[in-house]
Amino acid sequence: MENKKVMSLHYCVKEQGKEEVLDQNQEGETLDFILGASQIIPGLERALIDTQKGEKKEVVVLPDEAYGEYRVDFLQEVPRDQFEGIDLREGMTLFGHGEDGRSVQVIVKSFNDQMVMIDYNHPLAGKTLVFDVTVVDVRDATEEDLMVMGGGGCCGGGHHDDHEEHGGGCCGGGGCCGGGHH
Repeated sequence: MENKKVMSLHYCVKEQGKEEVLDQNQEGETLDFILGASQIIPGLERALIDTQKGEKKEVVVLPDEAYGEYRVDFLQEVPRDQFEGIDLREGMTLFGHGEDGRSVQVIVKSFNDQMVMIDYNHPLAGKTLVFDVTVVDVRDATEEDLMVMGGGGCCGGGHHDDHEEHGGGCCGGGGCCGGGHH
């Protein structure tokens, strides 16, 4: 089992310099993950490695340790007729499948009668994130934990280095607490 630990957190995350809460679970269930298994963004995981139960911490995570820099090559114009029956709005998130069958999340940047500009960047790409974290529990992982949680956390997403893998997760619709480098 390689001394893997399950960590349980309550967190609140904001973009640096802004007051709007992007995601939080302070009133709900903890975020549980296996430390060292790349189930949360690398910068947050690295900052939590030596924390103990009951510790509170503010963690600043730069874009390259979270969801990557914003990339203009992740913008794409798509014919409007591919969105038939959808009431398009700028800023809306759409989910679909890429050519390889993987799930993709895109944001509608703009549109007109002929074309729709979609953005494959993660919604938090290019943002420096500030996490207020409380470590609720740290314990040794069981075999069951490794089977259930070992395949990646619910909060997927992360830093994407290719155009084919863009995704979100379940944390606030943006997957802001999870993922790894792809």
